[in-house]
Amino acid sequence: MMIQDITAKVGAHKKRMRVGRGEGSGKGGTSGRGHNGAKSRAGWTSRPGYLGGSTPIARRFPKRGFSNTGFRSLFCEINVQDLDKHFENGATVDATALAAKRLIRDDKLPLKVLGHGEITKKLTVNAAKFSATAKTKIEKAGGTAATAA
Repeated sequence: MMIQDITAKVGAHKKRMRVGRGEGSGKGGTSGRGHNGAKSRAGWTSRPGYLGGSTPIARRFPKRGFSNTGFRSLFCEINVQDLDKHFENGATVDATALAAKRLIRDDKLPLKVLGHGEITKKLTVNAAKFSATAKTKIEKAGGTAATAA
């Protein structure tokens, strides 16, 4: 006998227990909620992090240091060696071209070109920012580093 044969005859779902319908039902009286207190009442919910009136854990510990997460600037970053590897001589490089070649994830973020590696090809690079070494390497190879407004 297979399990699907049993469930087909008996039914797939167990009947729900009706609570609060007399002591003889086994779930009468307090309806499985215990005795008194807020948890036994309808509509009770606990606020996340609420510790019953004692000082919350976030307020027990001192706050130290500084976090820059609210003020940081997000950029898509690419190195000049990647530009040299993936683009032909004389090509125009911008965020959409890099996203098309899947070198950056998101072309909505501003692009920053970094100076790691060597570049030998003459490229026109349009980006929001350039590191000092990246700009000199691109211009030394005969290309142009244009800052997009």
